[in-house]
Amino acid sequence: MTDRMMTLAAIEHLCLRALVAAGASEANATAVARSTMLAERDGIRSHGLLYVPIYAEHIRCGKVDGMARPVVSQPRPGAVVVDAATGFAHPAIDSGWEQFIAATRENGVAVMTVFNSYNCGVLGHHAERIAEAGLLGLCTTHAPASIAPPGGRVPVIGTNPFALGVPGDMGEAALVLDQSASVVAKSEILLRSREGRPIEPGWALDAQGAPTLDPAAALKGSMLPAGGHKGFGAGLLVEILASCLSGAVLSKDASPFSGIAGGPPKTGQCFIAFDPSAFSAGFSQQVANLLGAITTQEGARLPGGRRQAARQRTERDSVPADPALIERIEALSR
Repeated sequence: MTDRMMTLAAIEHLCLRALVAAGASEANATAVARSTMLAERDGIRSHGLLYVPIYAEHIRCGKVDGMARPVVSQPRPGAVVVDAATGFAHPAIDSGWEQFIAATRENGVAVMTVFNSYNCGVLGHHAERIAEAGLLGLCTTHAPASIAPPGGRVPVIGTNPFALGVPGDMGEAALVLDQSASVVAKSEILLRSREGRPIEPGWALDAQGAPTLDPAAALKGSMLPAGGHKGFGAGLLVEILASCLSGAVLSKDASPFSGIAGGPPKTGQCFIAFDPSAFSAGFSQQVANLLGAITTQEGARLPGGRRQAARQRTERDSVPADPALIERIEALSR
């Protein structure tokens, strides 16, 4: 079936209508719809429209409170804490954002944690937002357990990505690094399962601990960490920040981000921001020197290069979307 071309505005509006119809407030739906549009803009289909029916299902079954009102507190000058109230992560993050950025400028460094939360979409977009404020950002989020420790079979941590946003001189992000503790994001396996395509070797194990190319078997088994024990270690680092520090439930105790089993996942996020001017007068020059050492090499590219290329393409030509998925979301909107 031929893909249907949609503008970014149409994608955002479609998502907004579907979530409001499912029972989300317009404010909450607006934040999630924007995140969905940005994922499609950057060619990250696994975090885009694919998730809209899941979001709607989770609002209806109570895994996410679509009417939640986040509660923001600031117990210390450099600490902003947000209780997402079992609602979407996106509006919870937005609710504490101004205090978080202001605290960073005042103190040179600040941390915002979010708990009682949910999937926050593409983590790199939050890091990019920090960088566009002229700050250096390190963002972490954990997820329901899907990675077993080396030598084990029972998942303990999630895919647990981290993202780094580095500011440029013109109010842009000079670099956005976004990677998970797993070889690939779990949502990519979910996408392959929906499309009936096999996964790649080295991505996952089945429930018996054997390598598999079957996405359905992988979803019942465990993801493989990137770089073996080192990837698992990176995932533990994220778990400590996004779960333990934020006061969220551990990945091993969180209900899945897909399906209706369990109550709210109650996962968390941890965002750390630095004002470079508080530490070094030569930060921008050092960054430019470092990135230049990469980009001047023939065949080399910076992390995030594919996303930037996809962004330019979709902003020019619109976004190709699966007609069956669009019809399903349109049905949810009625």
